[in-house]
Amino acid sequence: MLTPHVASVSLRRGSGSAVVFTDAGHLLTNAHVVGGGKRGTATFSDGTETPFEVVGSDPLSDLAVLRAASDAPPPADLGDADELVVGQLVVAVGSPLGMVGSVTAGVVSGLGRSLPVRQGQAARVIEDVIQTDAALNPGNSGGALADSRGRVVGVNTAVAGFGLGLAVPINRTTRRIIDTLMVEGRVRRAYLGVVGVPAPLPDEVAERTGQRAGLRVLEVVGGGPADQAGLRKGDLVLTVAREQVHDAQGIQRKLFAEVIGTNLAVTVLRNGAMVDVYARPTELTVG
Repeated sequence: MLTPHVASVSLRRGSGSAVVFTDAGHLLTNAHVVGGGKRGTATFSDGTETPFEVVGSDPLSDLAVLRAASDAPPPADLGDADELVVGQLVVAVGSPLGMVGSVTAGVVSGLGRSLPVRQGQAARVIEDVIQTDAALNPGNSGGALADSRGRVVGVNTAVAGFGLGLAVPINRTTRRIIDTLMVEGRVRRAYLGVVGVPAPLPDEVAERTGQRAGLRVLEVVGGGPADQAGLRKGDLVLTVAREQVHDAQGIQRKLFAEVIGTNLAVTVLRNGAMVDVYARPTELTVG
């Protein structure tokens, strides 16, 4: 049963829900629930209250990690949202309208959605967002979306409209973000300076490479790393760091701290020929 692992959290300027996910009393919630807060109070379904501090927050994934100051319930099990299928039963556990431990049921009604987010001048999309028809209300943000086995597969993040809820997935990418927040308190990202859309590869290239789509460059930011590397509007990006790219999210997965200042190999299709360029990503500034 997941309810005991989910808390109602209140901070000076906001409130929502959070789920315990480590034996050390770490809780997972939304960055927008935390806002700029540093501490608050968590209340569990049995009435237990504990202060917490904000360990780290990442608005560009809408995830934040808290740490309870006193004993918290044992952790919930984290699952893998990449294993979900449309039509699968899910339950949302949170504190809608302040009612701690509320549970609503629904199904996965969509997968692979994208949710635009912004922090300062930095814009990004949260990839592979889960869409569900489980009823979500104010206060559900930061709560758990779980599969029928009680494994947390998402963090409820938005009510997009009547009968439509969205959740940040728990998968390989977000686990990495969560681990980084626990250790460093923030997530450093690399910046290339390109804007693109998915586009199919020509048939002969697709047959030769086994790749069906790439990312068509619509804009190269002047003076940015991509511009300095020689990437051009109209290029069709095939690989980044020698791994195939099919959409913008494919590039985003590569743009973490370890590639800042390194020579990042980018292969593009230009005028029918494959061209290799090497870009040196800079650190993404979010002010």
